[in-house]
Amino acid sequence: MTLSLVRVDDRLVHGQVVVGWVQALGAKRILVVDDDLADNVWERELYALGVPPGLAVDFTPVSTAPALIADAIRAAERTIVLVANVESAVRLCAATHDVKRLNIGGLHNGDGRTKRLPYVYMTADEAAQLRALRETGIEVAAQDVPTARPVPLEELL
Repeated sequence: MTLSLVRVDDRLVHGQVVVGWVQALGAKRILVVDDDLADNVWERELYALGVPPGLAVDFTPVSTAPALIADAIRAAERTIVLVANVESAVRLCAATHDVKRLNIGGLHNGDGRTKRLPYVYMTADEAAQLRALRETGIEVAAQDVPTARPVPLEELL
């Protein structure tokens, strides 16, 4: 299987992903799953500027992501899937059975969010959504960089 990582990270494409995760996993493609970004050419171009040559980046809304994930699983190249928020990740996981693990990489401070880790802040609703996702059999863990210990969801709740 060449679906290397499915990650929730509100910054989407940034240094930790491009330098850390892409290199550690040997990924050749990033699939950014975000409804708003998929329709915004200017923002997509900005994100693509941070991607080095040889690394493909595609943008898609949640509705078309399951087919692209299925393609990624069959492809020879390793793919990282990025979503910006818990709600989109839950919708994505509900639309495909191909996601077996979900990495919480960066959810930053905001309204109603409480600190769970230095890089993870969640609302009670987001925690409940992730708990429900875990109950469907999907492994949920936080891990900011590949060399860090994965923190199981239970330790975040």
